Amino acid sequence: MKSVFLFPALLSAVLIAGCSSKDEPATEKDAAAETVQMTIKAEDKGLYDQLTAFFKPLPVPEQTDPQLVELGRMLYHDTRLSKSNAISCNSCHNLASYGVDNNPVSVGHGWKTGARNSPTVLNASLHFVQFWDGRAKDVEEQAAGPMTNPIEMGAPDHDFVVNRIATIQEYVDRFAKAFPEEEKPVNITNATKAIGAFERQLLTPSRFDRFLQGDGEALTADEKAGAKVFLESGCTTCHLGVAMGGNMYQKFGLAKGPYWEYTQSKGRDEGRFEVTRNEADKYMFKVPGLRNITRTYPYFHDGSVWSLDEAVRIMALTQLNKELTPEQTSQIVAFLGSLEGEVPEMALQLPQLPASSSSTSKPDLR
Repeated sequence: MKSVFLFPALLSAVLIAGCSSKDEPATEKDAAAETVQMTIKAEDKGLYDQLTAFFKPLPVPEQTDPQLVELGRMLYHDTRLSKSNAISCNSCHNLASYGVDNNPVSVGHGWKTGARNSPTVLNASLHFVQFWDGRAKDVEEQAAGPMTNPIEMGAPDHDFVVNRIATIQEYVDRFAKAFPEEEKPVNITNATKAIGAFERQLLTPSRFDRFLQGDGEALTADEKAGAKVFLESGCTTCHLGVAMGGNMYQKFGLAKGPYWEYTQSKGRDEGRFEVTRNEADKYMFKVPGLRNITRTYPYFHDGSVWSLDEAVRIMALTQLNKELTPEQTSQIVAFLGSLEGEVPEMALQLPQLPASSSSTSKPDLR
Protein backbone atom coordinates (compact mmCIF):
# COMPACT_ATOMS: atom_id res chain seq x y z
CA MET A 1 0.00 0.00 0.00
CA LYS A 2 1.86 3.06 -1.20
CA SER A 3 -0.65 5.90 -1.23
CA VAL A 4 -4.25 6.48 -0.31
CA PHE A 5 -6.87 9.21 -0.66
CA LEU A 6 -9.11 10.57 2.06
CA PHE A 7 -12.31 10.88 0.04
CA PRO A 8 -14.24 8.12 -1.73
CA ALA A 9 -13.14 7.11 -5.20
CA LEU A 10 -15.36 5.31 -7.66
CA LEU A 11 -14.39 2.56 -10.02
CA SER A 12 -16.13 0.94 -12.91
CA ALA A 13 -14.28 -2.05 -14.27
CA VAL A 14 -16.02 -4.76 -16.22
CA LEU A 15 -14.64 -8.19 -16.93
CA ILE A 16 -15.75 -9.16 -20.42
CA ALA A 17 -15.68 -12.82 -21.24
CA GLY A 18 -16.36 -14.23 -24.66
CA CYS A 19 -18.93 -16.90 -25.26
CA SER A 20 -19.35 -19.52 -27.93
CA SER A 21 -22.33 -21.45 -29.13
CA LYS A 22 -22.65 -25.11 -28.22
CA ASP A 23 -21.84 -26.00 -31.82
CA GLU A 24 -18.51 -24.12 -31.77
CA PRO A 25 -15.37 -25.12 -29.88
CA ALA A 26 -14.59 -22.94 -26.88
CA THR A 27 -11.80 -20.47 -27.52
CA GLU A 28 -8.76 -20.09 -25.27
CA LYS A 29 -10.27 -16.84 -24.02
CA ASP A 30 -13.52 -18.61 -23.12
CA ALA A 31 -11.72 -21.30 -21.16
CA ALA A 32 -9.56 -18.84 -19.26
CA ALA A 33 -12.55 -16.67 -18.37
CA GLU A 34 -14.61 -19.45 -16.83
CA THR A 35 -15.61 -18.57 -13.28
CA VAL A 36 -14.98 -20.92 -10.39
CA GLN A 37 -17.71 -22.64 -8.44
CA MET A 38 -19.25 -20.31 -5.85
CA THR A 39 -18.24 -21.58 -2.39
CA ILE A 40 -18.40 -18.43 -0.27
CA LYS A 41 -19.44 -19.34 3.28
CA ALA A 42 -22.07 -17.36 5.16
CA GLU A 43 -19.48 -15.93 7.57
CA ASP A 44 -17.42 -14.62 4.62
CA LYS A 45 -20.32 -13.20 2.62
CA GLY A 46 -19.96 -9.67 4.04
CA LEU A 47 -16.23 -9.59 3.29
CA TYR A 48 -16.82 -10.99 -0.19
CA ASP A 49 -19.45 -8.34 -0.93
CA GLN A 50 -17.15 -5.55 0.22
CA LEU A 51 -14.15 -6.80 -1.73
CA THR A 52 -16.11 -7.29 -4.94
CA ALA A 53 -17.43 -3.74 -4.61
CA PHE A 54 -13.86 -2.41 -4.81
CA PHE A 55 -12.02 -5.01 -6.85
CA LYS A 56 -12.51 -7.11 -9.99
CA PRO A 57 -10.62 -10.21 -11.11
CA LEU A 58 -7.91 -9.75 -13.69
CA PRO A 59 -9.25 -9.86 -17.24
CA VAL A 60 -8.09 -12.40 -19.77
CA PRO A 61 -5.14 -11.04 -21.80
CA GLU A 62 -6.38 -9.56 -25.03
CA GLN A 63 -6.02 -11.78 -28.07
CA THR A 64 -3.30 -10.39 -30.31
CA ASP A 65 -1.41 -11.60 -33.37
CA PRO A 66 1.08 -14.19 -31.99
CA GLN A 67 3.73 -12.97 -34.45
CA LEU A 68 3.45 -9.46 -33.02
CA VAL A 69 3.66 -10.73 -29.43
CA GLU A 70 6.70 -12.87 -30.21
CA LEU A 71 8.42 -9.94 -31.93
CA GLY A 72 7.74 -7.85 -28.83
CA ARG A 73 9.08 -10.58 -26.55
CA MET A 74 12.31 -10.67 -28.54
CA LEU A 75 12.71 -6.89 -28.54
CA TYR A 76 11.97 -6.76 -24.80
CA HIS A 77 14.94 -9.04 -24.14
CA ASP A 78 17.31 -7.65 -26.77
CA THR A 79 20.22 -5.59 -25.42
CA ARG A 80 20.89 -4.26 -28.94
CA LEU A 81 18.17 -1.69 -28.40
CA SER A 82 20.66 0.08 -26.12
CA LYS A 83 23.73 2.04 -27.18
CA SER A 84 26.07 -0.25 -25.26
CA ASN A 85 24.54 -3.52 -26.45
CA ALA A 86 24.37 -4.34 -22.74
CA ILE A 87 20.93 -3.24 -21.48
CA SER A 88 17.47 -4.51 -22.38
CA CYS A 89 13.99 -3.80 -21.05
CA ASN A 90 14.40 -6.97 -19.03
CA SER A 91 17.53 -5.62 -17.33
CA CYS A 92 15.47 -3.30 -15.13
CA HIS A 93 12.14 -5.15 -15.41
CA ASN A 94 13.30 -8.71 -14.96
CA LEU A 95 10.44 -11.10 -15.64
CA ALA A 96 12.15 -13.83 -13.63
CA SER A 97 11.88 -11.63 -10.52
CA TYR A 98 8.32 -10.38 -11.00
CA GLY A 99 9.12 -7.62 -13.44
CA VAL A 100 11.63 -5.69 -11.30
CA ASP A 101 15.35 -5.78 -10.54
CA ASN A 102 14.90 -5.48 -6.74
CA ASN A 103 17.28 -2.52 -6.55
CA PRO A 104 16.36 0.87 -5.07
CA VAL A 105 17.24 2.42 -8.44
CA SER A 106 18.48 0.67 -11.56
CA VAL A 107 21.93 0.80 -13.12
CA GLY A 108 21.84 2.12 -16.67
CA HIS A 109 24.12 3.25 -19.48
CA GLY A 110 27.67 3.95 -18.38
CA TRP A 111 26.83 2.63 -14.90
CA LYS A 112 24.70 5.69 -14.23
CA THR A 113 21.73 5.49 -11.88
CA GLY A 114 18.49 7.42 -11.83
CA ALA A 115 16.49 8.68 -8.87
CA ARG A 116 13.41 6.47 -9.15
CA ASN A 117 12.68 2.81 -8.55
CA SER A 118 11.85 0.69 -11.60
CA PRO A 119 8.21 -0.42 -11.17
CA THR A 120 7.05 -3.85 -12.21
CA VAL A 121 5.97 -4.39 -15.80
CA LEU A 122 3.56 -7.13 -14.72
CA ASN A 123 -0.06 -5.92 -14.97
CA ALA A 124 1.27 -2.45 -15.86
CA SER A 125 -0.87 -2.31 -19.01
CA LEU A 126 -3.91 -2.01 -16.73
CA HIS A 127 -2.70 1.31 -15.27
CA PHE A 128 -4.17 4.59 -16.48
CA VAL A 129 -0.71 6.08 -17.19
CA GLN A 130 2.90 4.90 -17.04
CA PHE A 131 5.93 6.00 -15.00
CA TRP A 132 5.70 7.33 -11.44
CA ASP A 133 4.94 10.80 -12.80
CA GLY A 134 2.50 9.67 -15.51
CA ARG A 135 4.48 11.10 -18.41
CA ALA A 136 3.51 8.24 -20.77
CA LYS A 137 -0.10 7.42 -21.59
CA ASP A 138 0.35 3.67 -22.13
CA VAL A 139 2.90 0.84 -22.25
CA GLU A 140 3.62 1.51 -25.93
CA GLU A 141 4.64 5.11 -25.25
CA GLN A 142 6.53 4.03 -22.13
CA ALA A 143 8.60 1.51 -24.11
CA ALA A 144 10.07 4.28 -26.27
CA GLY A 145 11.30 6.38 -23.35
CA PRO A 146 14.16 4.35 -21.84
CA MET A 147 15.77 3.65 -25.22
CA THR A 148 16.91 7.25 -25.61
CA ASN A 149 17.28 8.14 -21.93
CA PRO A 150 21.00 8.93 -21.37
CA ILE A 151 21.02 7.21 -17.97
CA GLU A 152 18.97 4.19 -19.03
CA MET A 153 19.60 2.60 -22.45
CA GLY A 154 21.56 5.53 -23.80
CA ALA A 155 20.73 5.58 -27.52
CA PRO A 156 21.21 9.07 -28.97
CA ASP A 157 17.83 8.94 -30.75
CA HIS A 158 15.23 6.50 -32.02
CA ASP A 159 16.72 6.45 -35.51
CA PHE A 160 19.83 4.90 -33.94
CA VAL A 161 17.71 2.06 -32.55
CA VAL A 162 15.73 1.57 -35.76
CA ASN A 163 18.88 1.53 -37.92
CA ARG A 164 20.42 -1.09 -35.69
CA ILE A 165 17.31 -3.30 -35.83
CA ALA A 166 17.24 -2.89 -39.61
CA THR A 167 20.70 -4.45 -39.95
CA ILE A 168 19.38 -7.74 -38.53
CA GLN A 169 17.68 -9.68 -41.31
CA GLU A 170 15.51 -11.83 -39.06
CA TYR A 171 14.05 -8.71 -37.47
CA VAL A 172 13.40 -7.22 -40.91
CA ASP A 173 11.49 -10.37 -41.85
CA ARG A 174 9.55 -10.47 -38.57
CA PHE A 175 8.51 -6.82 -38.83
CA ALA A 176 7.31 -7.46 -42.38
CA LYS A 177 5.15 -10.37 -41.21
CA ALA A 178 3.79 -8.48 -38.18
CA PHE A 179 2.98 -5.35 -40.23
CA PRO A 180 2.24 -6.72 -43.73
CA GLU A 181 0.43 -3.60 -44.95
CA GLU A 182 3.38 -1.27 -44.44
CA GLU A 183 6.07 -0.52 -47.00
CA LYS A 184 8.69 0.25 -44.34
CA PRO A 185 7.58 -1.66 -41.24
CA VAL A 186 10.82 -1.33 -39.27
CA ASN A 187 10.21 1.86 -37.33
CA ILE A 188 10.06 2.94 -33.70
CA THR A 189 6.26 3.08 -33.62
CA ASN A 190 5.98 -0.55 -34.68
CA ALA A 191 8.77 -1.59 -32.32
CA THR A 192 6.90 -0.12 -29.37
CA LYS A 193 3.61 -1.59 -30.62
CA ALA A 194 5.25 -5.01 -30.53
CA ILE A 195 6.74 -4.51 -27.06
CA GLY A 196 3.38 -3.23 -25.85
CA ALA A 197 1.57 -6.24 -27.32
CA PHE A 198 3.93 -8.50 -25.38
CA GLU A 199 3.56 -6.53 -22.15
CA ARG A 200 -0.24 -6.68 -22.40
CA GLN A 201 0.05 -10.45 -22.03
CA LEU A 202 1.84 -10.08 -18.67
CA LEU A 203 -1.14 -10.46 -16.34
CA THR A 204 -0.70 -12.51 -13.18
CA PRO A 205 -3.90 -14.06 -11.77
CA SER A 206 -3.65 -14.91 -8.07
CA ARG A 207 -5.55 -16.64 -5.28
CA PHE A 208 -7.22 -13.31 -4.60
CA ASP A 209 -8.79 -13.44 -8.06
CA ARG A 210 -10.09 -16.91 -7.24
CA PHE A 211 -11.74 -15.51 -4.12
CA LEU A 212 -13.30 -12.66 -6.09
CA GLN A 213 -14.68 -15.26 -8.50
CA GLY A 214 -16.32 -17.09 -5.61
CA ASP A 215 -13.78 -19.63 -4.31
CA GLY A 216 -14.23 -19.23 -0.57
CA GLU A 217 -11.23 -21.45 0.19
CA ALA A 218 -8.79 -19.43 -1.90
CA LEU A 219 -7.75 -17.21 1.04
CA THR A 220 -6.50 -18.30 4.45
CA ALA A 221 -8.04 -17.10 7.69
CA ASP A 222 -5.11 -14.69 8.22
CA GLU A 223 -5.51 -13.29 4.71
CA LYS A 224 -9.22 -12.74 5.22
CA ALA A 225 -8.50 -10.99 8.51
CA GLY A 226 -5.96 -8.81 6.71
CA ALA A 227 -8.45 -7.99 3.98
CA LYS A 228 -10.86 -6.74 6.65
CA VAL A 229 -8.20 -4.48 8.17
CA PHE A 230 -7.26 -3.26 4.68
CA LEU A 231 -10.88 -2.27 4.06
CA GLU A 232 -11.50 -0.78 7.50
CA SER A 233 -8.31 1.30 7.38
CA GLY A 234 -9.37 3.06 4.20
CA CYS A 235 -6.68 1.67 1.88
CA THR A 236 -9.29 1.05 -0.81
CA THR A 237 -9.86 4.75 -1.42
CA CYS A 238 -6.76 4.66 -3.64
CA HIS A 239 -5.80 1.01 -4.01
CA LEU A 240 -8.83 -0.31 -5.83
CA GLY A 241 -9.87 -1.64 -9.20
CA VAL A 242 -8.55 -4.54 -11.19
CA ALA A 243 -4.88 -3.57 -10.63
CA MET A 244 -5.48 -2.60 -6.98
CA GLY A 245 -4.06 0.82 -7.80
CA GLY A 246 -2.64 2.46 -10.87
CA ASN A 247 -5.77 4.48 -11.61
CA MET A 248 -5.04 7.88 -10.00
CA TYR A 249 -2.37 10.24 -8.70
CA GLN A 250 -1.92 10.96 -5.02
CA LYS A 251 0.25 13.16 -2.85
CA PHE A 252 2.82 11.27 -0.83
CA GLY A 253 2.51 12.77 2.64
CA LEU A 254 -1.15 13.72 2.34
CA ALA A 255 -1.98 13.42 6.04
CA LYS A 256 1.51 13.65 7.52
CA GLY A 257 4.57 14.94 5.77
CA PRO A 258 6.96 15.60 4.33
CA TYR A 259 7.24 11.98 3.20
CA TRP A 260 11.04 11.84 3.48
CA GLU A 261 10.86 12.22 7.24
CA TYR A 262 9.10 8.83 7.32
CA THR A 263 10.94 7.03 4.52
CA GLN A 264 14.38 8.50 5.28
CA SER A 265 14.69 9.24 1.56
CA LYS A 266 17.90 10.96 0.52
CA GLY A 267 16.25 12.93 -2.27
CA ARG A 268 13.31 15.33 -2.38
CA ASP A 269 11.52 14.04 -5.48
CA GLU A 270 8.67 16.43 -6.39
CA GLY A 271 6.84 13.80 -8.44
CA ARG A 272 4.42 14.86 -11.16
CA PHE A 273 5.34 18.52 -10.61
CA GLU A 274 8.54 17.81 -12.55
CA VAL A 275 6.37 17.11 -15.62
CA THR A 276 3.61 19.69 -15.28
CA ARG A 277 5.31 22.48 -13.24
CA ASN A 278 1.92 22.88 -11.57
CA GLU A 279 2.28 23.62 -7.84
CA ALA A 280 -0.74 21.41 -7.11
CA ASP A 281 1.22 18.42 -8.45
CA LYS A 282 4.10 18.69 -6.00
CA TYR A 283 4.83 15.30 -4.41
CA MET A 284 2.06 13.68 -6.45
CA PHE A 285 2.84 10.21 -7.77
CA LYS A 286 0.87 7.58 -9.62
CA VAL A 287 -0.66 5.23 -7.07
CA PRO A 288 1.13 1.90 -7.62
CA GLY A 289 -0.75 -1.33 -8.08
CA LEU A 290 -0.43 -3.83 -5.26
CA ARG A 291 -0.37 -7.04 -7.25
CA ASN A 292 2.81 -9.04 -6.53
CA ILE A 293 3.82 -6.40 -3.97
CA THR A 294 5.50 -9.07 -1.82
CA ARG A 295 8.01 -9.60 -4.65
CA THR A 296 8.60 -6.06 -5.88
CA TYR A 297 10.68 -4.63 -3.04
CA PRO A 298 12.19 -2.16 -2.26
CA TYR A 299 9.20 0.15 -2.00
CA PHE A 300 8.10 3.66 -2.93
CA HIS A 301 9.18 5.81 -5.86
CA ASP A 302 12.79 5.85 -4.68
CA GLY A 303 13.10 2.32 -3.33
CA SER A 304 13.83 3.76 0.10
CA VAL A 305 12.10 1.06 2.20
CA TRP A 306 12.89 -2.65 2.01
CA SER A 307 10.38 -4.06 4.49
CA LEU A 308 6.76 -4.47 3.39
CA ASP A 309 5.66 -4.25 7.02
CA GLU A 310 7.43 -0.90 7.31
CA ALA A 311 5.97 0.32 4.01
CA VAL A 312 2.44 -0.51 5.21
CA ARG A 313 3.06 1.25 8.53
CA ILE A 314 4.41 4.36 6.76
CA MET A 315 1.45 4.47 4.41
CA ALA A 316 -1.03 4.33 7.25
CA LEU A 317 0.72 7.25 8.96
CA THR A 318 1.44 9.51 5.99
CA GLN A 319 -1.74 8.94 4.01
CA LEU A 320 -4.42 8.04 6.58
CA ASN A 321 -3.01 9.53 9.78
CA LYS A 322 -3.45 6.10 11.38
CA GLU A 323 -1.02 4.21 13.55
CA LEU A 324 -1.50 0.51 12.94
CA THR A 325 -0.75 -2.03 15.63
CA PRO A 326 1.89 -4.67 14.86
CA GLU A 327 -0.94 -7.21 14.56
CA GLN A 328 -2.89 -5.06 12.09
CA THR A 329 0.26 -4.50 10.04
CA SER A 330 1.08 -8.19 9.87
CA GLN A 331 -2.53 -8.99 8.94
CA ILE A 332 -2.47 -6.54 6.03
CA VAL A 333 0.85 -7.99 4.87
CA ALA A 334 -0.67 -11.47 5.03
CA PHE A 335 -3.52 -10.28 2.80
CA LEU A 336 -1.07 -8.71 0.35
CA GLY A 337 0.56 -12.12 0.06
CA SER A 338 -2.60 -13.40 -1.61
CA LEU A 339 -1.96 -10.97 -4.49
CA GLU A 340 1.16 -12.84 -5.58
CA GLY A 341 0.19 -14.25 -8.95
CA GLU A 342 1.34 -16.62 -11.66
CA VAL A 343 3.70 -15.15 -14.24
CA PRO A 344 2.79 -16.42 -17.72
CA GLU A 345 5.01 -19.36 -18.68
CA MET A 346 6.04 -17.80 -21.99
CA ALA A 347 7.30 -14.73 -20.10
CA LEU A 348 9.69 -16.88 -18.07
CA GLN A 349 11.28 -18.41 -21.16
CA LEU A 350 14.09 -16.48 -22.83
CA PRO A 351 13.58 -16.08 -26.58
CA GLN A 352 16.22 -17.08 -29.10
CA LEU A 353 17.37 -13.76 -30.51
CA PRO A 354 18.49 -13.32 -34.12
CA ALA A 355 22.17 -13.11 -34.96
CA SER A 356 23.77 -9.70 -35.36
CA SER A 357 25.94 -8.38 -38.11
CA SER A 358 29.50 -7.79 -36.93
CA SER A 359 28.99 -4.01 -36.81
CA THR A 360 25.92 -4.31 -34.57
CA SER A 361 27.60 -6.42 -31.92
CA LYS A 362 30.37 -4.01 -30.93
CA PRO A 363 29.71 -2.58 -27.45
CA ASP A 364 29.81 1.17 -26.89
CA LEU A 365 29.96 2.03 -23.19
CA ARG A 366 30.65 5.75 -23.69
